Amino acid sequence: MSGSRPEIVGDRSAAEPRILVVTPEVSYLPEQMGSASRMVSVRTGSLADLSAGLIGALHELGADIHVAIPNYRNIFRSRSAQGAGQDLIPRIGPLAEDRIHLAQDRAFFYPTKLTPHQGWEAVKIALAFQREVINQIIPEVKPDLVHCHDWMTGLIPAMTRELGIPCLYTLSNLNTAKVTLSNIEERGIDAASFWQHCYYSRMPAGYEETRNSNPVDMLLSAVFSAHFVNAASPSFLAEVIEGRAAFGDPVVGVELSNKAGAGCLAGVSHAPDPSFDPSRDGALYRRYRSEDHFIAKAFNKLHLQEILGLTIDSKAPVFFWPTRLDSVRPGVSLMAGVLSSILEKYESHGLQVVFIADGDGQALMRRIAAGCGAQRRVAVYGFDAKLYRLGYGAADFVLAPVLVEPCGIPSRIGQRYGALPVGYDAGGTHDAVTHLTPSAGSGNGFLFRFFVADGLTWAVDQAMAFFGLGPAARERQVQRIMTQSMDRDDPYKTAFQYIDLYSRMLRRPLDHLKSSRRAAEEPGAQTAAA
Repeated sequence: MSGSRPEIVGDRSAAEPRILVVTPEVSYLPEQMGSASRMVSVRTGSLADLSAGLIGALHELGADIHVAIPNYRNIFRSRSAQGAGQDLIPRIGPLAEDRIHLAQDRAFFYPTKLTPHQGWEAVKIALAFQREVINQIIPEVKPDLVHCHDWMTGLIPAMTRELGIPCLYTLSNLNTAKVTLSNIEERGIDAASFWQHCYYSRMPAGYEETRNSNPVDMLLSAVFSAHFVNAASPSFLAEVIEGRAAFGDPVVGVELSNKAGAGCLAGVSHAPDPSFDPSRDGALYRRYRSEDHFIAKAFNKLHLQEILGLTIDSKAPVFFWPTRLDSVRPGVSLMAGVLSSILEKYESHGLQVVFIADGDGQALMRRIAAGCGAQRRVAVYGFDAKLYRLGYGAADFVLAPVLVEPCGIPSRIGQRYGALPVGYDAGGTHDAVTHLTPSAGSGNGFLFRFFVADGLTWAVDQAMAFFGLGPAARERQVQRIMTQSMDRDDPYKTAFQYIDLYSRMLRRPLDHLKSSRRAAEEPGAQTAAA
């Protein structure tokens, strides 16, 4: 069965390479990794799900994986209270014996809910995290290889290059921050020891000259200094290199081209972590497989409607929005521009839209719904892990009008749950979705190619035309899509590609982490040059 644990071939040896994964967020960790794994969960978006899926698969394959993450104590305490009903913070003490390494700083104590990192507060959190990783966690773990995610880890590749530790940097978004060496050093990081490996706003003439006046770019420093760089989808990587990505410094594409020329660049499509499986997802009111999804999804829909105060109607088409509702995101503005017209156009069908997402755009969506008298057809709720999963299990469609999509994880999760994506044809969405043609029995979602209101409206119209085919026709296509997605999006396939990358970086094979059968099936990571 796709997603099941492969048999491990070979015994662990004393020479087993130790991998330290450094990430600012992760949606869950395998319980076998240590006593605190059940409390560690912090998420703003797809990076957390991406990290969780990779860490879980590598751990099950027998890799010596360690994880560094900020100790967001109030967030972890809140999760503990919701779960076992006890405060797990006193259990942090013995973590030195485990594989989970929580960076300690008061900057991590105050947040009760993680929001996108912006401004100087974000820089302070990033520098505190990296200080602890550089000064405490790396010396303690003594990794053979460091795997960094996000601009908030951007200085670590420069430090590891100075130390001679191979470092892989995963490009999961184009966000960055700029900060001077003097500010970095004031936060307790000895930047003078690796300053020559960083990327600056202008060419530095020397350390003293550049220390106070020439900011370091966190993202570009990571790309520039990492021994190897990969992106969370091949198409997103190509867009950045070719200058087609809507955001980000064009220099990022130049530096990635340099990595490609050196044979140090790859695009790896990520799969959802194995817990996103409707046949065993405990957040669903009724679990299901592809062959019996239709009735089960109807029960989940009724349950979600009851919880959210929507009109109870199992035949109403439900569109689910699972990503952040930040007003600065173009996709949020695009959705706001078409929401009222979509609600009015399909009022007779009872079309419903469910937002399970944090962000300042929540109030805007509520105002639009109230303006057209559709409060019982639109639900706007903050992110909640159980409702988020139930949303996939109840919805008919997943809304993904994202202008820059590094990984496409929400679309892939939707396909697993029989909720077909309605998204913009770019990046990770392009890799995950092909336009559905029911008559040919091909495709798995609905794509629009022009990022304008008419484009999104057209894609919704296509989805509604499919919904109008009737239960029998929909059931056949959704069953096919669910089955194909479970086979395609196997987290172990992703893990094997990373094992290949680690092997190349360490210049020794890690074949003992693979089963011979599964290893023979894998082509390896796709390089940008290819």
